[in-house]
Amino acid sequence: MTSSAWVGERVRLRAREPEDWEAFHAFDDDSDAVRSGWRLVPPTSVARAKKAAIEHAEEELDLDEFTLAIATKADDVLVGSINTHTIDRVHGTFSYGIAVGTPHQRKGYASEAIVLALRYMFFERRFQKAEAWVYGYNDASLALHHRLGFVEEGRRRRSHYANGRYHDEVLFGMTVEEYAERYA
Repeated sequence: MTSSAWVGERVRLRAREPEDWEAFHAFDDDSDAVRSGWRLVPPTSVARAKKAAIEHAEEELDLDEFTLAIATKADDVLVGSINTHTIDRVHGTFSYGIAVGTPHQRKGYASEAIVLALRYMFFERRFQKAEAWVYGYNDASLALHHRLGFVEEGRRRRSHYANGRYHDEVLFGMTVEEYAERYA
């Protein structure tokens, strides 16, 4: 039996496919969840959602900066996505973002997806530190990062505007050594 670096106990990280448009489009209906991930934007049409899904599926593969779908291992139900960004090869750092659709939250999908993505970035791509920015009002994500063993490294005060108020952004970091001690 073969094993995949992209499969955990509950989730499988996979490429985004054109047929994923419907699930991603539905996730955008929860304005609070969208705000917690980045920023609220006007609704998009079905045509635009389909077009965006095709464009994502056809993007050139980048080994360090990518977006993957998070699907359940058991039945391949799309539950969210994880992406890497802000790649700094000189210093060996990267950031990531994660979004799990509201109906699929609090089931362990996000934590497992983060652990899988970090394992790849640390042990296959030779990065030495992962960073994540979390909005100060996103209690679930703050708790998730603490639970995963991330260190709270700083706070940018009043740097994010959402729902009529300014909010702090909290910076979390984890080094490859911290990851290996906990997950290797």
